[in-house]
Amino acid sequence: MNEPRIAFIGAGNMAASLIGGLLAQGVPVERIRASDPGAEQRAKISAEHGIFICADNAEAVAGADVIVLAVKPQVMKRVCQALAPHLSDSQLIVSIAAGIPCNSLERWLSAQPEAAPAIVRCMPNTPALLRQGVSGLYATARVTAEQRQQAEQLLSAVGVALWLDAEQQIDAVTAVSGSGPAYFFLLIEAMTAAGEQLGLPRETAAQLTMQTALGAARMALESDVDAAELRRRVTSPNGTTEAAITSFQAGGFEALVHQALTAAATRSAELAEQLGQ
Repeated sequence: MNEPRIAFIGAGNMAASLIGGLLAQGVPVERIRASDPGAEQRAKISAEHGIFICADNAEAVAGADVIVLAVKPQVMKRVCQALAPHLSDSQLIVSIAAGIPCNSLERWLSAQPEAAPAIVRCMPNTPALLRQGVSGLYATARVTAEQRQQAEQLLSAVGVALWLDAEQQIDAVTAVSGSGPAYFFLLIEAMTAAGEQLGLPRETAAQLTMQTALGAARMALESDVDAAELRRRVTSPNGTTEAAITSFQAGGFEALVHQALTAAATRSAELAEQLGQ
């Protein structure tokens, strides 16, 4: 596939991560450009990545094959409406903004439904900043097979890209992986504190917890069996692990996780309704 010309509208942390990932994959620097209203951020991105960056969104998208909307959800409507006159129907729009549904983007980017652009809506997560992210992607009907490849290449630059069958699944992706890093941070906090209370120096408890989390995740990713089987394999009858697992389950651990993720998914749908007006 020929390298598409990619324009980023907004050059914050997530956009910078995507730009760095694309360059690391071998995408030529001249195929990437960006715009950002902040002079300091423009100077930083230019120095770090060597791409063309400007303050004018219209200048950034001119001639682009893929346009990545990487601005805050609260300003997305204004940015899209100002950008609309400068778009062509052959360009792919990729949105990485949380909570903005495709029908809102279509409405803001085109006054005529029959001229709505091809849109891929993505839900990445913060480990993408380390190129260890995972993203859920949903494509509207106007997105071609080649454009799907382009969007997948873009998000794969910072981790794993998974396609969704329905846009409503974005809310579940938000609950599981979009918000997910914070759940693990909370568990790390709790385990570190418990280790300290059991007599370990705080730094030692923190290192033990974080390395255990990393190792467990790698085992789960690289194993040919599921997490439930891995858990069973390390849970000896009447042993220490069984004592801890039994305590978790007695406290309603699985039900609490389900309740928490349902709350996140519900809030995701509510925000989409609010932000998409």
